[in-house]
Amino acid sequence: MATSLNNLSNDLGYLGRREEALAASEEAVKLYRHLATSRPDAFRSNLASALNNLSGHLSDLDRREEALAACEEAVELYRQLGASRPDAFRSDLAMSLNNLSVRLSDLDRWEEALVACEEAVELYRHLAASRPDTFRPDLTMSLNNLFGRLSNLGRQEKALVACEEAVELYRQLATSRPDVFRPSLAMSLNNMSVGLSDVGRREEALAACKEAVEIGRHLAVSRPDVSRPDLAMSLSNLSNRLSDVGRREEALVACEEAVEIRRHLAGSRSHVFRPDLATSLSNLSIRLSDVGRREEALVACEEAVEIRRHLAAARPDVFRSPLAGALNNLFGRLSDVGRREEALATCEEAVKLYRHLATSRPDVFRPDLAMSLNNLSVGLSDLGRKEEALEACEKAVEIRRQLAAARPDAFRPDLAMSLNNLSVGLSDLGRKEEALEACEKAVEIRRQLAAARPDAFRPDLAMSLNNLSVCLSALELWEEALAACEEAVRTLSPYFLAYPAAFRDRMAILARVYLQCAEEAG
Repeated sequence: MATSLNNLSNDLGYLGRREEALAASEEAVKLYRHLATSRPDAFRSNLASALNNLSGHLSDLDRREEALAACEEAVELYRQLGASRPDAFRSDLAMSLNNLSVRLSDLDRWEEALVACEEAVELYRHLAASRPDTFRPDLTMSLNNLFGRLSNLGRQEKALVACEEAVELYRQLATSRPDVFRPSLAMSLNNMSVGLSDVGRREEALAACKEAVEIGRHLAVSRPDVSRPDLAMSLSNLSNRLSDVGRREEALVACEEAVEIRRHLAGSRSHVFRPDLATSLSNLSIRLSDVGRREEALVACEEAVEIRRHLAAARPDVFRSPLAGALNNLFGRLSDVGRREEALATCEEAVKLYRHLATSRPDVFRPDLAMSLNNLSVGLSDLGRKEEALEACEKAVEIRRQLAAARPDAFRPDLAMSLNNLSVGLSDLGRKEEALEACEKAVEIRRQLAAARPDAFRPDLAMSLNNLSVCLSALELWEEALAACEEAVRTLSPYFLAYPAAFRDRMAILARVYLQCAEEAG
């Protein structure tokens, strides 16, 4: 009976009937608890498995604390079982640790999530050493999870190493069993593409993503119902990578194809695929904006927001955060077409949502709140409300200082960006010395970041140096301003030469400031 309930819960979950799936899973756990009380040796492993299942269903309903508690209990049971019979239960423990890592990550407990994931990888390495055919797939999956955990903590170089190992293992597995492992290879290639992009290796990132799309297209021919969702995800990723190297028209084409696939999927299984469709529509709005099709960009973004509102009305705990993200995107699109009052109202709604979310889960949503406050600052400034704009920006900086103090690798880039914005806000109010101080701090952070990961952060350093030049010019320190601008041009030039379309706008900004500084400095 308990086994049937577990199976039923999974079937209901697949159909999107989440509440019913949870009820079946809870009943299965209840039955196994009763059985394990009288016959622990026979039923504790079943109870642990049912708890893992329960954790997933609770997570699907955004009951994250309860999901974590169920997963922690499963891990503890498997630790007890593995103490007496390690060969029988180490693989189950490793699987539960992977689940635990995800549950901890959902609550922004990143360091603990990393520890759980690293233990899972270590266990699978040991198992794969003696039984490679059985456990290399599990090891590879854990390495992909490790990539995610390290990325969350801003440890991009180590994350990339883990992902590259996963790709290599999946290549080996796909050679002997292509039908089984090519989908996983494509997924790992997508991860590797993101990892390569994070460290500024743009061409390699694009190549990895193209390979993932190629695999996805081949799989979608033979198994369309199973493989088209993955193909859509790969196409979305390809769109981002093409945009990174300035190939904006191609990026738009890839994004449009992803939207088309997800519309079709959402037509037959809306409860499963509408969230993905909304994500692709938001991406499409950005791609359309990049090529100057601003009205179409706004239409796509408005549709994404409409879907998110509908989802959030039915399941607020799950979809209010994505709604806030979609509203932030809509803020940008409305600003692009000059509808500034509406843009500000949209941004204020996003800030309100993130404030509410951050009240109950600050570790998860304060980063998003800071991002929305930055947008709010821009929206207020666009309407001439400079004092209020500065206040919003100062709040964003305050949040990001706190975040960067706790997790510098993850949040110093965001802090530098907010400091740049703060510098502009202070300058708008004639507070020139304070503006210079904020800008100098941004430059200092970005110098440190660029020293460690030059291809990822030197373009941002160039823009901070440009802002520094503007601040120095405002104080009539022309020679210093010219020196800062010259350094900015030298820093950005290699990227402009390699990817002229991607960096043309930034180089144009630097050129204007450089000419002004050169003229004033004589």
